[in-house]
Amino acid sequence: MEKLWSPWRSQYIQSFKEEKPKSGCIFCTAVEEDINADTSLVVRKAELTFTVLNLYPYNNGHLMVVPKRHLSEFTQLTGEENLEIMNELQLALKCLKMISKPDGFNIGANIGKSSGAGIDDHIHFHIVPRWNGDTNFMPVLGEVKVLSQDLLHTKKELIRAYESVLL
Repeated sequence: MEKLWSPWRSQYIQSFKEEKPKSGCIFCTAVEEDINADTSLVVRKAELTFTVLNLYPYNNGHLMVVPKRHLSEFTQLTGEENLEIMNELQLALKCLKMISKPDGFNIGANIGKSSGAGIDDHIHFHIVPRWNGDTNFMPVLGEVKVLSQDLLHTKKELIRAYESVLL
């Protein structure tokens, strides 16, 4: 049997087993982080939103566009927030195309626990790069997804791509 090393997956699985007191919203904390810090996965801050790598990604390059304002309801977004979210998703798509050359994308939001939202009290929008054949027997039979790229390496590439696109 071949063994695969994916330590972040264990952290994710363990997080469901442990009862922890809520220490605040991770997105509200993330928006205050310094983009240049190695402990931050934030790749871009805009006026009303920010873009962050998913700590537990579905695929390499999995980003989330998050309104800075803490809200859980899609209908609470202002027109300005809606526009910026769409613009930031388009910008993220351009940058991901530059660095990863995916064959396609999934873009969407899980609104509410019953829809699969892991964080349901602060709305956020996912953009997941996809490649032909990126789903194989591992997630189907083994309930494991293997990702080959380091998050901080991806972050650095994305920041360079954003700088290039925004020039």
